[in-house]
Amino acid sequence: MRRFLDRLYDGCAYLAGLFLILILIFTLLGVAGGVFDFYVRGTDAYAGYCMAAASFLALAHTFRKGEHIRVTLLIQQLTGRSRRWLELVCLAAAAILAGLFAGYATKMVWWSYVFTDVSASNDRTPLWIPQIGMALGSLVLFVALVDEFIQIATGKDPAAASAAAEPSHIE
Repeated sequence: MRRFLDRLYDGCAYLAGLFLILILIFTLLGVAGGVFDFYVRGTDAYAGYCMAAASFLALAHTFRKGEHIRVTLLIQQLTGRSRRWLELVCLAAAAILAGLFAGYATKMVWWSYVFTDVSASNDRTPLWIPQIGMALGSLVLFVALVDEFIQIATGKDPAAASAAAEPSHIE
């Protein structure tokens, strides 16, 4: 299970990287259109959709790698049980909020699909398509927060668990 979850987080990070490349492509296409006098409809909207997808898809991976900005002023002063309990309370609160957001984002994708909602921009893209990245990213972040909560609650070091799941390349 550990290997599957780590691959899920990594896969979302690779997708986020792909969306970053697409942001570059759409931005360059818009700039080139201004320089060479042609217009590709929707490049600014697509760059925005890609930015949202990249941001949300990268959340779980950056959380698991400890790259999120965390306020550790209080928690670093604690040790032992008090530190563990504070971490669990913070993770529980974060998981609840992420779960609520993931539910909202998923519902938003569904209703956009049902009502055939389209972008107000000139691209007229069905909105459920770009909203999938946000829903998926927030859902995977929820999974990562619950995963971390379980790891800490069972007394395991989340970083060590992920490192142990990695295959050894030394033969």
